[in-house]
Amino acid sequence: MRGFAGPVAIADRLEKSKAMDTPIRGLAKAVRQRLRQGRLRDLLHGVPIGEPVHPPLATVSLGCWLSTAVLDLAKADPRAARLLLATGLVNALPTVAAGLTDWSSLHREQQRVGFVHMAANLTAVGLLTASLMARMRGRERPGRMLSYAGLAVGGLGAYLGGHLAYRQAAGANHAPQVTHLVPLGWHDLCPLKDLPDGRPVARRLGYIQLFVLRQGDGVTVLADRCPHLAGPLHQGRLVMEDGEACVVCPWHSSTFRLADGSVKHGPATAPAPVFETRIRRDGTIQVRPGLT
Repeated sequence: MRGFAGPVAIADRLEKSKAMDTPIRGLAKAVRQRLRQGRLRDLLHGVPIGEPVHPPLATVSLGCWLSTAVLDLAKADPRAARLLLATGLVNALPTVAAGLTDWSSLHREQQRVGFVHMAANLTAVGLLTASLMARMRGRERPGRMLSYAGLAVGGLGAYLGGHLAYRQAAGANHAPQVTHLVPLGWHDLCPLKDLPDGRPVARRLGYIQLFVLRQGDGVTVLADRCPHLAGPLHQGRLVMEDGEACVVCPWHSSTFRLADGSVKHGPATAPAPVFETRIRRDGTIQVRPGLT
């Protein structure tokens, strides 16, 4: 098992290293300022498809470059190798844009690993671009060597991307799975009179914390943890977006519709779990997980 501890230990140390924090802060701020909340940013986060778009895009490029290496080793038609190499490079453009957008809204430990992940992948793209140029000039052997080098560096970047996704849960849904944590049926939450009118508060139901908003005699209840990185939604702002009441996460500005918990703006791509509510005759609010 010791042989597998090396890369994990290195990635763990990257999380704690403050050496890159100055350029990380500057780059993340620049990306957020350049790419304001809106349709393009939501598209790059993957909001329209409900999943982060960067990982599948990255898989396409890495698959093209791995296939190029296989063709090179098999001494297949060099035109096919060039086509795959070029396809991976063209696809790298939206991949980088989506990854940079996601990275700018992560927490600092994730950004440290992501910064090295990004540097490795940009280096790989540079080597693979040089490989394509060499091949187009008829220098097949140097082109193959540059491809192998680019694939190796890209493999390092892919490993760090896996660390981000699986060890640090970047891009994962951080909202509680309420259907597994809350038993079936209605549950008493709190008296209606104990809630402030028009201001969201946090209340607990068993293992999970809830976002609770009273508006007159109506009550809206969502899971309080933001699906993006578990920010406390009850501390967020209430806004109107296209005539719909929404809450904005205080951490990274993910925006959710109060009516159904769906995502209005990223970086979150998964909806906030919503609860159905009813009020008993004695004024006690009851909740149960919603169907959406």
